[in-house]
Amino acid sequence: MEITDVKVIPVDDEKLKAFVSIVFDQCFVVTDIKIIHGPKGLFVSMPSKKRKDGTFKDIAHPLNNQMRQYLEEKVLTVYRQQVGAAASSGGAVGSGAGAGGSATGGPSPGEAPAGEAPPGEGEGAEGGAGGGSSSTETPRT
Repeated sequence: MEITDVKVIPVDDEKLKAFVSIVFDQCFVVTDIKIIHGPKGLFVSMPSKKRKDGTFKDIAHPLNNQMRQYLEEKVLTVYRQQVGAAASSGGAVGSGAGAGGSATGGPSPGEAPAGEAPPGEGEGAEGGAGGGSSSTETPRT
């Protein structure tokens, strides 16, 4: 399985740094992925749903460490390229592959327009980006 597109929408927030969507094999999209700045640096948080007991359960996530590492490296590489490009152009977000930019240049299926958060987003959940797939529930802090 190959990641064929990564779309990053940067966010100006202390912890939540960007919303991300990825396309696999040009035929399957996963949205509502977040890049979070945590105590150990940046990490990728998979889409999750809040349960009645206050915990979060991942909706989609890698099943093994190899896929998790591949996904995180690809997503963070695109994010760093976009942030670096925006910073080197004087902070002009939206130029080149800036806000709402795609690693392959085209819009991703099912995506929110550039500058808009994907539906149901805005609070920045901090779960789902541990090592492996043993834990898919994360209590909200």
